[in-house]
Amino acid sequence: MPETRAHKTTANRIARKHKTEYNEGPETDIQTSRIAIEVEPPESVSAAMAQLQEYRKPVYIAGTNKEAVEKALEVTRGTTVGVMDSQGNIVKRSSRKKG
Repeated sequence: MPETRAHKTTANRIARKHKTEYNEGPETDIQTSRIAIEVEPPESVSAAMAQLQEYRKPVYIAGTNKEAVEKALEVTRGTTVGVMDSQGNIVKRSSRKKG
């Protein structure tokens, strides 16, 4: 799926908030030593779950809009994956521990 303007804007905003850079490659969009974040529009939120599976640290799906955040909350219910809004504010905290 081609990158949308909303995706790129959201990813860059959240990366700046975490004092890192947005990774435009095939890996997770935002990574620090403490956290991994995958930014997704509403239509691809469920795909983020598979991409975040390999990480042994707190992981988040960041929605590009309100609809994406609502979908992310649905797909992450009962999981260790957290959810952020498009500003990088935590809506559901990740319960995954760094390991």
